[in-house]
Amino acid sequence: MTELLSVIVPVHNESAVLGSFHTRMTEVMAETGSAHEIIYIDDGSTDGSAELLSAIRAEDPAVAVIELSRNFGKEIAVSAGLDHARGEAVIVIDADLQDPPELVHTFLREWRDGYDVVYGKRIDRRGETRTKKLTARWFYRVLNFLSDVEIPEDAGDFRLLSRRAVDALVSLPERHRYMKGLYAWIGFPQKAIPYVREPREAGRTHWSYWRLWNFALEGITSFSNVPLKVATYLGVVTSGLALFYGLFLLVRTLIWGNPVPGYPSLIIVMLFLGGVQLICLGVIGEYLARTYQETKSRALYFVKGYHPASSQVRAEDAQE
Repeated sequence: MTELLSVIVPVHNESAVLGSFHTRMTEVMAETGSAHEIIYIDDGSTDGSAELLSAIRAEDPAVAVIELSRNFGKEIAVSAGLDHARGEAVIVIDADLQDPPELVHTFLREWRDGYDVVYGKRIDRRGETRTKKLTARWFYRVLNFLSDVEIPEDAGDFRLLSRRAVDALVSLPERHRYMKGLYAWIGFPQKAIPYVREPREAGRTHWSYWRLWNFALEGITSFSNVPLKVATYLGVVTSGLALFYGLFLLVRTLIWGNPVPGYPSLIIVMLFLGGVQLICLGVIGEYLARTYQETKSRALYFVKGYHPASSQVRAEDAQE
């Protein structure tokens, strides 16, 4: 029986690099000697990526294209690919060629040795600013400090998943999907493969610092309720300090009389307490908003068009 391998590639405005990526990815998959499918998920591209993917599919019978109805975000695009992947092993990789497709051979070897999740661990991030490297390093450390699940540091979406790992991820009903956390949450044997992440071959990154900040909030609120506890503890501590300060003022008044109240100290106390209250309300609001979104139970995505690989029947025959 010949195994079927699936490759999931989320695409959003990557026309500048799609041709080079497909050439390298196809060469790597041909070297595996296994039947394979390469599933591109067009996540609402506006730069001609959809037309380029259609042309690639016309030339390569192993290519499938999923067109989402709009831009839902990378996490949802990956989820759409997992829903449609049929392989015994599923590889998730970006199209920007920062992650080397050639590492797939190592992933497959570890998978055949019994690992359900084999992921790339970045030991160097070339082409990125020192600020981005530093913030990424500290984000993973803070996230693991807050989370009950240990999420591998310096690991992205580049990884291989076994069939049972994919089935586990697909079964999860949540709408706010922080995939790096979900990969770790499902458990199963996992192994890291160190590699050097290269700069983008072409085009530009779509991850601004604002989007990265919101992505970080998504990760923290998805896998930790510690901020809620911190808000509670902060309220208790602040109330305690206010009580002691009130007692201090009472004792001082009884002993030395009632001096003229100081305007600056009053303003400082009011601003401090107001800031604490707003921070706590903001933390509660983040969790409440996510609970609200989950209760609506909307579909994760809508498919505008699904174009399966033309070699699908032959791949199924190879499996049998």
